[in-house]
Amino acid sequence: MTYSILVTISFFTLFFSSVSQAETPDLGTNTEYLAAGVSSPTASIEDVDWISGYWQGEIWGGQFEEIWSKPAAGSMMASFKFTESDQVKFYELLTISEHQGSLLLQLKHFSDDLKGWEEKDQSMNFKLVRLTDNAVFFEGYTYKLINHNEIHVFVVVENGGKKQETKFVFKRHI
Repeated sequence: MTYSILVTISFFTLFFSSVSQAETPDLGTNTEYLAAGVSSPTASIEDVDWISGYWQGEIWGGQFEEIWSKPAAGSMMASFKFTESDQVKFYELLTISEHQGSLLLQLKHFSDDLKGWEEKDQSMNFKLVRLTDNAVFFEGYTYKLINHNEIHVFVVVENGGKKQETKFVFKRHI
């Protein structure tokens, strides 16, 4: 069990500390990065209101939940919790906000006792790359609406020095 905690923490820590905006890894078709010198497209928080809701799923032998608010005041916020064997392994606080005429996804991690992983004044920032009617592509982080009750989230993570997409299947909690 301790091994799985360390793997999970290492998995996220390595990814979030190693992917820079200048990199363009060739990882697959579900995540994208802005080309050097290219700005994020124009977008509004209303463009991603389909993300709002209470979502759940399973990954890495555990369960997760992510709860997104409706758009208000140019932003949405979410909490994420990952549990394994009835124990919290980590939390995340996420926001999508209107930023310089586009959207910015920001994320902070917390251990089960709410000690932050990132420095106090730091967050993981993911610029908007592209937006469609049923998908939003941030750098290395994608939400795809499959239907009203299912979203697939793809996150670029690093494991053992290799970057790869990890797929989360979100099911709407009813």
